[in-house]
Amino acid sequence: MPTFPFTEADPIQYPGPPPNASEVVIVGGGIIGVTTALFLAARNIPVTLLEKGRVAAEQSSRNWGWIRKQGRDADELPIVIEASRLWRQLAEECGEDIGLNQTGVTYLANADKDMAKFEEFMRIAAIHELDTRLLDADETAKLISGMSRRFKGAMTTPSDMRAEPWLAVPALARLAVRKGARIVENCAARTLELSAGRVKGVWTEAGYIGASTVLVAGGAWSSLFLRRHGVAIPQLSVRVTTAATEPMPEVYSGAAADDHIAFRRRQDGGYTLAAGGSHLLYLGPDAFRHATQYLPALRDNPFGTRYFPFAPSGYPDGWSTPRDWAPDSASPFERMRVLNPASEPAKLRSIERNFKQLFPRFETVRLKAGWGGMIDAMPDVVPVVDRVQAVGGLFVATGMSGHGFGIGPGIGRVVSDMIQGNETGHDLSRFRLSRFYDGSPVRLGPAL
Repeated sequence: MPTFPFTEADPIQYPGPPPNASEVVIVGGGIIGVTTALFLAARNIPVTLLEKGRVAAEQSSRNWGWIRKQGRDADELPIVIEASRLWRQLAEECGEDIGLNQTGVTYLANADKDMAKFEEFMRIAAIHELDTRLLDADETAKLISGMSRRFKGAMTTPSDMRAEPWLAVPALARLAVRKGARIVENCAARTLELSAGRVKGVWTEAGYIGASTVLVAGGAWSSLFLRRHGVAIPQLSVRVTTAATEPMPEVYSGAAADDHIAFRRRQDGGYTLAAGGSHLLYLGPDAFRHATQYLPALRDNPFGTRYFPFAPSGYPDGWSTPRDWAPDSASPFERMRVLNPASEPAKLRSIERNFKQLFPRFETVRLKAGWGGMIDAMPDVVPVVDRVQAVGGLFVATGMSGHGFGIGPGIGRVVSDMIQGNETGHDLSRFRLSRFYDGSPVRLGPAL
């Protein structure tokens, strides 16, 4: 079965070399780094984005492609509402078909407890005047035709959207370059150069870049990079398996999920499929170091995570992955240009079986591709978006917890203004790094 389309064997689109100096350097070429670079460049701020492998080659192109307001943490919601507007604007500006469509997102309720969670979100939705609504069993069956099970009901938001991540993020990168951003692929940022407690520059595998401001938006790699500089973030990464079907008749034009299966109509006429709420955690030094902070999430969903005693060689929290290295020596980042976990064959079979069981009208469900991805997760399922107080000029935007694609342009705009010292327009206290160290209790975001 074919795997994910992006690998380190793909041609380099942005070969560099990096400049000798840049006002802002961004570490990481995913949706957050790319959109931050885009908004900074639009303000004529010199910005250089460094990507160790290929733009969007990791989780930013491997996700489900949902752009949803539904089910968001109350503090994320204002930013994702803005992101929804920005997606439309940027899709028009980039002039490419990224598969952006307003087709809705629907959560299916297997039991009364699911409906109770939906009702909790409805109170948040009402405050923000969303078009989210609850459906009864009959309305649910009418919305998504041909399902074998009769659900208790559903929650749906017709204004939510979908797009094709592997098209969208590269298209936004091209737009950022047209606006003046500089992107350099195959160029790992190794270490920061610090002076008197402030950022002075970045050492890369291609040399030194003088910079007064650095944003770390490295997804699953952010914690490893920052720990090298004494900045601790309780971030872990979990592996998920996703699949794409061959073109099939349409049962629903949008995206939907229950506890067992998640599916989203694709631009090519097939579906992107995944297991609802299931992931694999590789145990490593960080997993044990931060275990107590993850206990509330574990108690809330004790069966959602499976465990494996060690990660493959070179993974961010691998037992043998170096935690320290010199600026003039190879770092873990260039040793693994693209974090490309294999899909799990048993999980692919389960995904295929569950989708077919939900829609028995399909005699066969042919998967044309399967892939794995590593989601950067936080103990409370909301990201860190903050200025690092201990290091002047250092910013971090990471731990999107599987929600980064949809909210990406909103976070990019917010971080670009944060870097410029402007008002961000949102209350970001929920996303501060210090919440993990100032005695604040872990407050879980919604498990929706």
